[in-house]
Amino acid sequence: MNWDDLRYFLAVAREGQMLGAASRLGVSQARLSRHVAALEEAVGARLFERTTRGSTLTEDGAALFATAERIEAEVLAGTARMRGRDEVAGTIRIGAPDGFGSAFLAPKLGRFRDAYPDLRIQLVPVPRSFSLSEREADLAIMVGRPDKGRPRVKKLVDYSLGLYASEGYLARAGTPRSMDDLRSHSLIGYVDDLIYTPELNYAQEFVRDWRSDIEVSTAIGQFEAVRSGTGIGICHDFMAAEKPGLVRLFPGLSVTRSYWLVWHENQAVARRVQAVVELLDEIVRDNRDLFAAT
Repeated sequence: MNWDDLRYFLAVAREGQMLGAASRLGVSQARLSRHVAALEEAVGARLFERTTRGSTLTEDGAALFATAERIEAEVLAGTARMRGRDEVAGTIRIGAPDGFGSAFLAPKLGRFRDAYPDLRIQLVPVPRSFSLSEREADLAIMVGRPDKGRPRVKKLVDYSLGLYASEGYLARAGTPRSMDDLRSHSLIGYVDDLIYTPELNYAQEFVRDWRSDIEVSTAIGQFEAVRSGTGIGICHDFMAAEKPGLVRLFPGLSVTRSYWLVWHENQAVARRVQAVVELLDEIVRDNRDLFAAT
């Protein structure tokens, strides 16, 4: 079995399509297809189901994928040992919820460039479901601790959320003095049937019969709606920190959630993954005060 064939196979499995894998590897689709075909011939099995939407692993492909990942991890570890240096290079794809990824992490990506100039960072949104093993992300920040699979897990930080409104909205609609007063206000929240984890269903912890008049499927979208004066919503305190024109209502009332960092166990030996895990943890520690209401 040829290692190059396995390397190309892994790229297709992780990207889910030939075009994306070829682009990531910097080769032509024709060359990529030849390597995959050679591997299928060597193992005597079809490894992908090819459709107009991309390439998905067959049952044989999924079994080989797990083996190929172990081989890759050993190759990476062995190469690092032989080189005798802690080289951090290549590409790392970080999946993150939109609030954490866009509002907190994106402005701090320069620290990764400063620390590891040969490392290429890809920051992508975490969809409703995703696969670490198929490399939709090399590591991910998740709301709540994952309870499936065998990922490596590290708690990043607890964060708080509170009720917010803009000064303009309150001047126009009045300031609620009790939770019952919220019934007469425009409320902003998630699209109920798109809440992909119970951890995000926190509106009921503020008001038992919370009913959103405006529903937005992302945390940043809700935050911007609140900030623009559309209504009252539940916002991450770290997103609202030091933003002029925002008022935190009922300051003693908040809910707490946690961000967890997860990565596939077969990547645990990859120096670049460990480097990113350590730097992410350091960045969060440096900004820990942002994540809790004051």
